[in-house]
Amino acid sequence: QVQLVESGGGLVQAGGSLRLSCAASGRTFSGKAMGWFRQAPGKEREFVSAVSGSGASTFYADSVKGRFTISRDNAKNTVYLQMISLKPEDTAVYYCASYTGRYYYTGALNDFWGKGTQVTVSS
Repeated sequence: QVQLVESGGGLVQAGGSLRLSCAASGRTFSGKAMGWFRQAPGKEREFVSAVSGSGASTFYADSVKGRFTISRDNAKNTVYLQMISLKPEDTAVYYCASYTGRYYYTGALNDFWGKGTQVTVSS
């Protein structure tokens, strides 16, 4: 069992920055790829970014490429999402999720989810 707790969300003006954190419990953290997803009101949850278990490989949705950076600290069992140049369309609840395996690939399965943290970007 893995428990995930997100933090770092808030209200920011367009063009601003935020860093989200996801703290994970459990001894298998470094063996699991991790991802960030988001869900805006009235929309489906969408993939934002993922990182492999070692942190060596990262992946991004086209909509955030060049603005968001995912990273992880396996010693702290924490994954981060640094967000810069935020836009109003980035407003959403952001969720952290673990994958069943060490590597991310399209279609990889998530097994545990956090409860989310709200990010609101004002224009």
